Amino acid sequence: MGLEKFALVMFLGYISLPVLCEVNRYVYSIEKANYTRLCRTKSILTVNGQFPGPTLYAHHGDTVVVRVLNRADQNITLHWHGVKQPRNPWSDGPAYITQCPIKPGAEFTYKLVFSNEEGTVWWHAHSDWARATVHGAIVIYPKPGSSFPFFRPDEHLPVILGEWWKRDVNDVLTEMLQTGGAPNVSDAFTINGQPGDLYPCSKGGKIMSLIVIAVENGKRYLLHVVNAALNEELFFSIAGHPVTVVGVDGTYTKPFPTDYIMITPGQTMDLLLEANQCSSTAYYMAARAYSSSAAVPFDNTTATAVLEYAGSDSGSSRASPLFPGTLPAYNNTGAVANFTAGLRSLANADHPSDFPLTIDSHVVITVSINELPCPRDTCEGPNGTRIAASLNNISFVTPQVDILTAYYRRIGGVFATGFPSRPPLLFNFTADDLPSELLLPRKGTEVRLIEYNTSVEVVFQGTNLVAGLNHPMHLHGYSFYVVGWGFGNYDREKDTPLYNLVDPPMMNTFGVPRNGWAAVRFRALNPGVWFMHCHLERHMTWGMDAVFIVKNGESPEAQMLPPPPDMPPC
Repeated sequence: MGLEKFALVMFLGYISLPVLCEVNRYVYSIEKANYTRLCRTKSILTVNGQFPGPTLYAHHGDTVVVRVLNRADQNITLHWHGVKQPRNPWSDGPAYITQCPIKPGAEFTYKLVFSNEEGTVWWHAHSDWARATVHGAIVIYPKPGSSFPFFRPDEHLPVILGEWWKRDVNDVLTEMLQTGGAPNVSDAFTINGQPGDLYPCSKGGKIMSLIVIAVENGKRYLLHVVNAALNEELFFSIAGHPVTVVGVDGTYTKPFPTDYIMITPGQTMDLLLEANQCSSTAYYMAARAYSSSAAVPFDNTTATAVLEYAGSDSGSSRASPLFPGTLPAYNNTGAVANFTAGLRSLANADHPSDFPLTIDSHVVITVSINELPCPRDTCEGPNGTRIAASLNNISFVTPQVDILTAYYRRIGGVFATGFPSRPPLLFNFTADDLPSELLLPRKGTEVRLIEYNTSVEVVFQGTNLVAGLNHPMHLHGYSFYVVGWGFGNYDREKDTPLYNLVDPPMMNTFGVPRNGWAAVRFRALNPGVWFMHCHLERHMTWGMDAVFIVKNGESPEAQMLPPPPDMPPC
């Protein structure tokens, strides 16, 4: 573990944009801003008045201290997505899982303990839907004196993909909870905070909402791509510029040349880009949704930014940028499968794969959309029901006291330890017509206890209840190896021999295919309370969540650290 390099300060509050002051790199602020450049003026929650928020830079093994001051009028927590936080779940951030929220006017100091992460991870709010605007990239360089396992880039460029509603996102959430139906789809996607010029409000030059990324011919760039969207998986491509995937979720991959990527909410990717095209032409970067089910409405717009070469005539080149013909169609599941199949870990002497070959604990989890009864059938879910979601038919209920404190201080009544290792209901999970009695989940706050140093395999099995969908499952506190995935029902005897036990990708978020399954493995060497959930925000809100509690080991080095003195009270 590295020494503590520097401390950052974040403020949550309200300011006016676009008037911004120069911000010291060690001082962050989380505030609210009147944002005027996305089709209409509205007030949004921001960090340092920036949307997206500032990029945090660190080296392999660093420890970074972040002091958060809440100057807004709503509760907030921050999660450091992809940072494993060894023995330190107190700084992980999900509200009512590892901490209670930071109340308006209060503050809390997070300690970010980087271990083996390199490349791109990110940070975001983890309370209600505040992460729509409260998020930013984290770029982790190799240790000083070490090098990248690929050609050294000349420059680093964060590319953050987001999702935008003209309304306050809190109103979208409130309406969804009140009606019991699906949320309104977003009005736009964004690239580095702006939607680009394919939206009606961007026409005619009245509103400048196009991000221009300048490059120099002959240089090599490392793009640090984050999907910060709430509810949409995204295809992303750059006209005239194939890229090489060299990292995903803070770990390196075998170099994988591709014309496009598909990136789920929560995922991060490192892409090498060679600036070697015609300098007199502008090139669109474009992002649009991957819609895995025709039954679910989605935002069918396309966000753009422009890649422009230095020294070009910007006026003429931007008049008609080239559009990427390689951007897949919205429903191209084959493109998703082809891209996913190309991801492999380096698995070499300098970056070995350390996945367990034998398994102590085998867990199978069904991932489902569900329905709950609604008084007088007046809700806006199917047939007047309220939409819910579940893991192993348990729709998670968020407690009022955080689970970590309850576990550490042995406070009873906050959670139960009954999360099952097998689906309680067995059926043809991916059949087209399923009995209505399977739709009702059990509600509860259930956790699964895991012994320290246990080798764990989790198989996520998608179901076709209500709607079969791609589900980006995320586990806090760990990265896992994706040893297998496929379509249809998981068959242990048939599918296990086909696992990739040579170079499986190491990730912290993986899209379980629509009406399919995914198998992941990890060794439980990080004691603490760790949230596991779908990273589609609507699914997490509906209850597609669970908690793993990894017990302490015997040695002091295998035990949770004590809580810091300034933990926010409930």
